Amino acid sequence: MKKVSLLLLAIFAMTIMISCSDDDNNDNPAVDPNTITDYNTPKYVFFFIGDGMAQVQMNLAEAALNDPGFKGNKTFDVGLGQMAMSKFPVAGMSTTHAEDRYITGSAASATALACGEKTTINTISMNGDRTQNLETMAEMAKAKGMKVGIVSSVSIDHATPACFYAHQPTRKEMTEICNQMPTAGFDYYGGGGAKGDKDQNTLVAAMQNAGYTVATTRAELVAVQPGTKCWAYNHNLDGSYALVYAMDRPDEDLSLAEFTQKGIELLDNENGFFLMVEAGKVDWACHANDAVAATYDMLAMDAAVQKAVDFYNQHPDETLIVITGDHECGGLTIGFSGTGYASAFEILKYQTMSYDEFDNIVGEWKENPDGHTFQMALDKAKEVFGLGNTALDPVFELNDYELETLENAYNKSMGGESVYTDEETTIRYGYYDPFTVTCTHILANKAGIDWTSYSHTGVPVPVMAMGQGQYEFSGYYDNTDIAKKIIKIADYK
Repeated sequence: MKKVSLLLLAIFAMTIMISCSDDDNNDNPAVDPNTITDYNTPKYVFFFIGDGMAQVQMNLAEAALNDPGFKGNKTFDVGLGQMAMSKFPVAGMSTTHAEDRYITGSAASATALACGEKTTINTISMNGDRTQNLETMAEMAKAKGMKVGIVSSVSIDHATPACFYAHQPTRKEMTEICNQMPTAGFDYYGGGGAKGDKDQNTLVAAMQNAGYTVATTRAELVAVQPGTKCWAYNHNLDGSYALVYAMDRPDEDLSLAEFTQKGIELLDNENGFFLMVEAGKVDWACHANDAVAATYDMLAMDAAVQKAVDFYNQHPDETLIVITGDHECGGLTIGFSGTGYASAFEILKYQTMSYDEFDNIVGEWKENPDGHTFQMALDKAKEVFGLGNTALDPVFELNDYELETLENAYNKSMGGESVYTDEETTIRYGYYDPFTVTCTHILANKAGIDWTSYSHTGVPVPVMAMGQGQYEFSGYYDNTDIAKKIIKIADYK
């Protein structure tokens, strides 16, 4: 009996081995281990960074995409329900801590992503004690004879883009940072203006003297020919010299996808290129706890990613695309204690402008407080956020607690009271206009989502990869390893 059992067991094991070796019967074939190390050195490298983006920002954007009405009058080159970045064949996760703080900042995280080394908070591509410059992957690529481009939806001298071309003890030295743009000699800078050069004139002259064409409109950028060094930014910028939020973008403004596409056209050459693209205003929207503005900027980022995917489809044997976030921001979560297991993502589409634009309206109220009332504010909240408009959706009905919360916030706003007067006020409103942020909070809660912070958080962030060397990005690792992997795969050093 024992021999028969052993024989049956052997036959069963052989059957499993045969079935596993049959590709026709294997729905989930194992990855060929040779493909992990057997790849071409990519000639073209794209590195996308969603500032403030973790998995939950991606999930919320895709939840919104499931409702066609969410797009409103904006156009994104993505399909409904799933973003282009979610279709990448390889995914991993990355930790984000800085050298001196668990919850990182954009300068420290971007230095890790650009150089493969940890540094301290606010440091721009220098070591932790700020005594030595760290070489960036963009500088390595340029030294190898490749063309290099840097694109961002925030100012081009902001922390993340700066960490690829500049070296400064602190991100606050924005004039010194933007002055390093012409000396870095990169081939293309696109997106926001330079906050460190208030009127842009000094830097524009320096860039032109260094051989750059400066373009500030779509027509001017279209006219720039391949082989030309270029600095391109929208003539219509916000108060921080960044692109306006995607949901507020007028048709005449260039989108992040357009800046990315033009970068591809200008950088494409026989020696290859490196292109870093940052969606910086995802972070800013999450700081302000504006889920809708963050979602639209996530979709704008994904439209830019699609441009790289289109290029990859033409050059699959020569291209690597890597996407990650530098950190999560806002402590965004899908789920709210007041709604339990219920979600109502579809109501998000009724918000018609970002918190930033709404702040401008509240600012006008403050200039004429005697001519304004709480009821007028409620009417505006109904128009912009849908709050109280049960004709749009019954979930918009405001209960007594919500009305009281809105009235208290309105009084704080109109009273001109500092947001930092006490701990309770700071926790409730952060450093944002009380009435505006209360509107975004109530809308988010009614949709079944919530926020825990006005700052960054320490959760891991996703990493997606497509192309040559893609399997190197599978697994769980530190953000410094992302840079090390790209540098290794692309043979930059």
